[in-house]
Amino acid sequence: DLIITTDHGTVRVDSPVKVLGDRNTNTNLRYKTGKALQFKRKDVFEVRRPEDAFLPRTNISSSYIFCKKNDFFAYPNNYNYYVNYYKNTFQHGGVSLEEVLIPHIYLQAK
Repeated sequence: DLIITTDHGTVRVDSPVKVLGDRNTNTNLRYKTGKALQFKRKDVFEVRRPEDAFLPRTNISSSYIFCKKNDFFAYPNNYNYYVNYYKNTFQHGGVSLEEVLIPHIYLQAK
């Protein structure tokens, strides 16, 4: 028997979404966790209670936001620089088919 699998995929990002967080907010381009995150709700997948999604809660007011589709997060400061730098790059994270499904195949000799 042989099982072949791979890491989850990547997403080519092309649409920036503005997000604002404090200095303790993580740096990932496809998801953010922290307190007092500011964003437009329609642009993200939000998890207000991390324990409901089996995610760790780092402090009492922690929440998570995830990019949808081919979006990526960009901070308002130096916005145009970072948009141009990261647009059309391949990134991990977020909520997408490529990130959620892990491909595998199970082979068995005849």
